[in-house]
Parts: sequence; C-alpha cells; structure tokens
Amino acid sequence: MTEPRTPGRTGAALRMVGIASAAALAGCALTADYQRPVLDLPAQWPDTLQAAQQLQGDWTQWWQRYEDPALTQLVDDALAANLDLRAAAARVRRARAELGFTRADQYPTLNAQADVVRGDTGQTTSAADGPVTRYRIAGVLAYELDLWGRLAQATEAARGRWLQTTFGADAVRLALITDVVTAYFNLRALDRQIRTTQDTIATRNEAYRLEQVNYRNGATTELTLRQSEAELALAEAQLPALQNRAGQVRRTLAILTGRPPSQVLQPPALPAVALRDLTLDTRLPKLLPSELIERRPDIRAAEAGLMAAQADISVARTAWLPRINLAGTIGSAATDADALFTGPAQLWDLGGSVLAPLLDFGRIRAGVDVAEAQRDLAELQYRASIRDALREAGDAWTLLETASRRLEALTRQVGALQAAVRLAETRYRNGYSPFFEVLDARRSLLAAELAQTEAVRDRLIATALLFKALGGGWREPCPDCAAGG
Repeated sequence: MTEPRTPGRTGAALRMVGIASAAALAGCALTADYQRPVLDLPAQWPDTLQAAQQLQGDWTQWWQRYEDPALTQLVDDALAANLDLRAAAARVRRARAELGFTRADQYPTLNAQADVVRGDTGQTTSAADGPVTRYRIAGVLAYELDLWGRLAQATEAARGRWLQTTFGADAVRLALITDVVTAYFNLRALDRQIRTTQDTIATRNEAYRLEQVNYRNGATTELTLRQSEAELALAEAQLPALQNRAGQVRRTLAILTGRPPSQVLQPPALPAVALRDLTLDTRLPKLLPSELIERRPDIRAAEAGLMAAQADISVARTAWLPRINLAGTIGSAATDADALFTGPAQLWDLGGSVLAPLLDFGRIRAGVDVAEAQRDLAELQYRASIRDALREAGDAWTLLETASRRLEALTRQVGALQAAVRLAETRYRNGYSPFFEVLDARRSLLAAELAQTEAVRDRLIATALLFKALGGGWREPCPDCAAGG
C-alpha cells in the first residue's frame, strides 16, 4: 500500500526547490563575464607614420630586414640561451600546470583505498572474542557541484594568469630582441668612432712629426709645434672613453646572448661592412592604433591580467553561497581476507553535504573588496600599457624622422669640412693662413664624423624601437587566446 503524501512533506520539498533556485539565481548574479573596457584611442596615426605603412606580410623575423648575418646570429643566440627568456618560459610552464590543477577541480575525484586494521572493540560477543583484523578495499568518489560557477570562474582566473604569463614571455622575447639589436648598433657605432679616432690620431701624429722636422729646420714656430702636439693629445684623450664604452656594451651583449660567465669577457666578432651600409627598410605594415591592443604582447598580458582579476571577483563573491559536496564509496570489507569480494562483504554508501557561511565577521566581504581593488588596479595597468604603447610609437617615429634629417645634414657637413681641411692645409703650407685655421678645421671634422656615426646609429635604433612599439613581429593573434574566449 502506498503511503499517502502529506502536505508537510510536499511543502518542505517545495521550499528546498525554492531555496536551490534562489541560490542558483544568486550565483548567476554574483558572476559576470569579462568585458573589454571602453578605450578612447586615436582613429589614425600621424600622416607621416601612416604614409610609411605599406606592407602586408610576415614580419615575425623583423631583425633580418637589416640583412646583417652577425646581428641575426646574435639574436638567435639570445633566443636560445638568454636566462631571462628561459625564466619566462619556466613561468609559462608553471602557469599552465596551475591552470591544469584548477581545471581538474571541476571534475570528480576517484581514489582507491585499502585498509587493514587490527583492534579490539572492548566488547565481547558470541561472534568474536579479543582482537579482530578487518580488511577493506573500496573506491571513494568525491565531487563538488559547481552550481554557482565558483570552480568555473577559478578556472577562468587561472586561464587568464596563464595567458598573462604567456604574453608576458612574448613581451620578454620582444624586449630581448630589441635590446640585442640596440646593443649591437651601439657597439657597431662605437667601433666606427674608435676607428675614426684612431685614424685621426695617426693623421695628427704624422702632422706633429712633420711640424717637429719643420721646427728643427726653422721653418715653423714653437707655438705651431705645441698647438700640433696639443691637438694630437686631444684626439688621444678621446680614445680611452670610447674604448671603455665599447667594452661595456660588449659585455652587455655577451650577457644578452646568454654566454656563460667564462665567455662574458670575450668580445663578439664584428663584420667589416660599414654601419651606414646596413639595410634600412622603414616600410611598415598597415596597422591602426586600435590594433595595438591585439599586436603588442605587453598589452595582451595586461588584458589577460584584467580577465583574471575579473574572474577572481566572481570567485570571491560565491563564497557567500553554500558548497554542495557529494561523496560515495563502493567496495568490500571482511574480517577474513579470503572473504573479500564475496557477496556478503560488499559495501557502498552515497551521501552529500552542504557547507554554508553563517558568521564570518566580514571575511568574505573583505575578500571581495580585495578582489575588486585588484581588478581596478589591473584595469589601470591595462590602460597605462596602451597609453605607453602609443607614446613609444610616437617617440620612435619622431626619433627616426629627426635622426634621418640630422644624418642628411651631418653628411653634408662632413663633406664640406673635409674640403675645408684640405683647403686649410694647403693655405697653411703655402703661407697664406696661420696654423690655428688648420686646427679648427680638423677639430670640426672629427666632431662631425663622430656625430655622423651617432646619427646613423640613432636611425637604426629608431627602427628597432618602432618595430617594438608597433608589436614586434606582427604575428596574427592566437585564435584560442582571444580576450574573453
């Protein structure tokens, strides 16, 4: 005979359903999907920069555009052995493992358990007297029902942190390549300035030797001799400073390329090709300012951090809701090992538990406040990274334009001063002008030649900085890594 259903039991069941439904709705209200912040970005680049954007192609190996095998080899060495890049790769592996650990929490756990216990219950029964040995083998299942999305949001947070470290590693890679390229051009420029100064010292040493001969023969004055000596000493004094700076850059380049400590002091070999003869391709891919947020790895990393912070808020808010856990056991237990896995020895149980906060003295509220503050900080960092990217692109383009104009002017100046030195030396030998005109022309020529080398270096470095500011290799964004995907 079926037991009649009472109104009390029906009402209790309805109340439980109502409570569960209300809790589910509350859980939906407490979690929110990530939305990219509204950004006020310029619609276009300045006209000059926009005019340079002509290419649509693969620029993942942008440093090879300089067509310098020595530079390419240095970059390859850095990508293979740089310690900072290897550390970034290790952080990515750690974040990936943490993501896997967090994602696994969404699924049940099944463990095997085997027990052998010998003891005395202290009670005497007709079945057994004294100590008894009990054997038990079972499978234990545990599962948390993720009704409110706590575990899903924790997985999203872990995924955001994994993306943050992944894009952060790309940013480290881009910065490393740019540092290698910049250090290389600095070293090439210093090497050129050292050779220019050495050639000047040789020329002035020969001039000083001739003045000594003329002085001994009475063909010149002691003042002219001492002026020539002072001019030689001035050039010689410039050389140690240049050599010191070159040594520092060489050691920096050795560290960037991941050389072991025993090889840090060994200078890298430099090619004989002149610095000014390197290829300078300033054609850039067609890219709008709004596309920087998809191209620059540091911006992508900042946005991934914002995604993680948003998910952390949802995780913190679900702490107000109860946790529902299911547990089950199935196996066999007996006092005789031979009796295991027999019908009478089979055991099973299935149950559940609900854990809900009642009084925590503000702990959950404080946790939510912390998560919300971290989210606000992450958004500010994201906006700052975009602002800095636009500034860096503008600065690099301005440096490229000004360095190009400066190089053009200095090239004309060097040509004019070379002619002026030849003319001043001719006039001095023929007695038409004093020696200080020769000295002044020579000083101006050395300064102009050194400045010309700096302008060549600045123009090359500006292109590297521009490549970095616009996103480096301009690789297509990973479809699986899209924000909020």
